[in-house]
Amino acid sequence: MSEDLRTERRSRILAVRDLPTLPKVLDEVSKLVERPDSTTEQVAKLISMDQVLSAKVLKMVNSPVYGFPGRISSIGHALVLLGFNVLRSIIVSTSVFEVMTENMVGLWEHSLGCAMACGTIARMLEFKDAEEYSVAGLLHDLGKVVATVQLPDLKAEIEQVVAERDLYYLQAEREVLGFGHDRINAWLADHWKLPANIKEGLSYHHKPHLAQLYPEMACVVHLGDFMVRVFEYGFSGDVGVTYLQPEALKILKIKPAQFEKLLDQMCEQFVEIADLSFT
Repeated sequence: MSEDLRTERRSRILAVRDLPTLPKVLDEVSKLVERPDSTTEQVAKLISMDQVLSAKVLKMVNSPVYGFPGRISSIGHALVLLGFNVLRSIIVSTSVFEVMTENMVGLWEHSLGCAMACGTIARMLEFKDAEEYSVAGLLHDLGKVVATVQLPDLKAEIEQVVAERDLYYLQAEREVLGFGHDRINAWLADHWKLPANIKEGLSYHHKPHLAQLYPEMACVVHLGDFMVRVFEYGFSGDVGVTYLQPEALKILKIKPAQFEKLLDQMCEQFVEIADLSFT
């Protein structure tokens, strides 16, 4: 594939700013947060002005994905508990996933399942800010959504390559697009100014041992993605389970007994998130 074609497709991907899915409030909130004199109350008030978005964010925050014991009833409370970076990432995901087309059935469920698995793994390993791991899990296939919206003519071609040549979706993307959703994730993370640790989780979830700055984040997302496939919750575009990199378990220092405990916990939790949708 020529470099010109690859560049042209990257440009079409990054024209995602033209989509009506990222609410204007997100840009306004970003500007507000960059000002040193801004308060949490101002940020929360701005988000709360978009009632539909607020309802979606609160639904997500109160889901089993984040594991909070009490009910969170306001954006202000969510902001205090989660921090701006997590809340901002949830807004990005709830906005972009809304444009999912009919031929992407199951990807939202897969993403939710991965978010929950990542949070569970992070809490089990007693990692600080487990919610950030959940967010990275939620966003890990964002590149697939944006590629389908921005390059709709190539979605069928990718699926055809998957079926005919028995390749994983990621491999088929690289054949057809010249890059995979992991690369798209990195571009989008820069484009939307997502935190560096979340960017690393999105960019390296298929090759976590190569992550330079936040290997634990990449490994947790890799393992979460594997777990949700094992339980066949949702559909990521692949039939079957992808390869689990043993290096990920080594980096996370997960022993066989912990792995078994994790599987037991997951089994119970997948039942709880079955009804979480944005329709």
